[in-house]
Amino acid sequence: MRIVRHHLLAAAGVTLATLALTACNDGTGTTDEGASKPTASATSTATPTTATPTTQKPAADKPAATPAGSSTKSPSQKPSTAPTEDDNDPAAYAFCNGSNTTTTAQPVSRPLNHMLLTVQNTGSKPCNLTYYPVLRFDEMQWAPRPVEASHPQAVVTLNPGESGYAGVLLSAADGSGDGGTTGKKLAVMFQAGTPNSDGGASATPALPAKGVYYDSTLTPTYWQTTADDALSY
Repeated sequence: MRIVRHHLLAAAGVTLATLALTACNDGTGTTDEGASKPTASATSTATPTTATPTTQKPAADKPAATPAGSSTKSPSQKPSTAPTEDDNDPAAYAFCNGSNTTTTAQPVSRPLNHMLLTVQNTGSKPCNLTYYPVLRFDEMQWAPRPVEASHPQAVVTLNPGESGYAGVLLSAADGSGDGGTTGKKLAVMFQAGTPNSDGGASATPALPAKGVYYDSTLTPTYWQTTADDALSY
């Protein structure tokens, strides 16, 4: 009996020593074998912030600075000047007459028994040849009437140096005219803005030395822009 007690006491001492050593290794006084420690998750729960882009308005272009002393007018602007005379208005022109023109009278072979009057502007401004020439040979007491079919669509305007024309039927080719005679001197009278009005100084173009034969059929045309037009009636 005494031997058994010693063996039990020895076994009990070994068990106590093992428990004490395990407690020293854990530091808590209890055995912790096989238990895993929880690992803290460092997961962030913060929601990322999305920056909203700001729309930037384009800056308005600023007008370029105008240098001192320069004009701000548009290039299309022109200085206005008050015209003293409307050059496009025939009514503003002077009338052609013996003071600002020279007149010639030339008999022609074709058409038969015709004469061509030529009036050239010798002035410095345009002038208007209105209506038709009023003709007077020598001391003739009647005024020949014009060929109405020759009335132009517009007034004949002569710039300086330009010429206007009128054809003159001197006598009937068939001899049907009355009072035939030879004229030695011719006066060409001009009209103004109304029919049969006085247009100013008359002209006295030279005639051939033998004179010009005419009768009661003496008929001028209205003033024309070309000699061909004047002699076509």
